[in-house]
Amino acid sequence: MVEMFAAENGLKGDPRLQAISNAIRVVPHFPKQGIMFQDITTLLLDHKAFKHTVDIFVDRYKDMDISVVAGVEARGFMFGPSIALAIGAKFVPLRKPKKLPGEVIAEAYELEYGRDCLEMHVGAVEAGERAIVIDDLVATGGTLSAAIRLLERVGAQVVECGCVIGLREVKGQLRLNGKPLYILVEPREIDGC
Repeated sequence: MVEMFAAENGLKGDPRLQAISNAIRVVPHFPKQGIMFQDITTLLLDHKAFKHTVDIFVDRYKDMDISVVAGVEARGFMFGPSIALAIGAKFVPLRKPKKLPGEVIAEAYELEYGRDCLEMHVGAVEAGERAIVIDDLVATGGTLSAAIRLLERVGAQVVECGCVIGLREVKGQLRLNGKPLYILVEPREIDGC
């Protein structure tokens, strides 16, 4: 897997990245002790920072001949449709089990604390389509890996995964099967926590 932080990939010193980072609220010890939860709902409340986020992804993907933007439930749904609309691609939701009506294909994956599954409508993506996967945060890479496998099972070419927030070294580096990972900002910390 190749991690690419926006600041190291042509956007060094871009004030939009700092605005995005500043708009993300850190909630200590949520949902459990020791977790520094990166709350993007405050980013969505800041229309300029939200626009910067979408614009950076659009600038990156607009000339890559992408036909599918796959958003991971639920926070990938907040960025994916805007990106898809701007680059002229379709948006495909990757949902948790039993949320999509109709026929679906599923991909199970391991989490640090158990198992989960992503589903996609049969026929939503066709063989040969070029896809990106969008989510808000990557930590272990498990969810993104399942999204890649799901799309590749129907013959899509996954070009890259894009996340708003990502750790400097994703714990599950081998999980993305060499797919590039584009990250806007690193997780924020709170002084004294």
